[in-house]
Amino acid sequence: MIETKNLTKHFGSLRAVQNLDLSIQQGEFFAFLGPNAAGKTTTIKMLTGLIKPTSGSASICGFDIQKDPVAAKKRIAYVPDFPFLYDKLTPREFVRFVGELFELPQEVIRSRTDELFEKFHLHEFNNELIENLSHGTRQRVAISSALIHNPDVFIIDEPMVGLDPMHAKVVKDEFKARSKAGTTFFLSTHQLSVAEEIADRIGIIHHGHLIAIGTVEELRRSSTSSGALEEVFLGIVQAESDKPALHQ
Repeated sequence: MIETKNLTKHFGSLRAVQNLDLSIQQGEFFAFLGPNAAGKTTTIKMLTGLIKPTSGSASICGFDIQKDPVAAKKRIAYVPDFPFLYDKLTPREFVRFVGELFELPQEVIRSRTDELFEKFHLHEFNNELIENLSHGTRQRVAISSALIHNPDVFIIDEPMVGLDPMHAKVVKDEFKARSKAGTTFFLSTHQLSVAEEIADRIGIIHHGHLIAIGTVEELRRSSTSSGALEEVFLGIVQAESDKPALHQ
């Protein structure tokens, strides 16, 4: 469902992402981890067609995001770490707007909105302007709008930002249910406990290079730690940092 081949992005002399090869299958929940400025957001922007790679390719459901962007984007949902919402709309108006962008029939938009608002506890905010909502409520609106067209691939950056424990669990449960039903998830986060809890596989990027990939247990075996993912992650990144600067 997500394939990258030698995906590379340079900004002048900065090698933000270098020769990234990924193959993520239907229904897989993939977590993408790395320190700040490792290349996570740049990778996401290339996957979603927001920026062009310097070289290499990325495809979604078999459609090259650069050569066939409309077909690829029809199958994607994307929620960035700071999603843009129209503040002067209500949550229901905004979700309807997104549904219309995907050319969904009005009756489908209404029924799916009802279902999503029930799941994410948004009915009480039906008539509130988005500008008056808390950060966590805005995040739930963003996620609801992203799910309105039942995407094949869901790409999300820091999904739990602003969510209280109850709503974080609601979101995780919904994501896990959709993954089991066949939706592919690509999640970037600094909350390693979230990745450890729900990811099928994890990729770790550092200085633009994919330095490790596998299940949590596979990553443990390849590191010096047998503890929680946080310890494993820090050990892998530190070991990579201690290597000679071969890629510079």
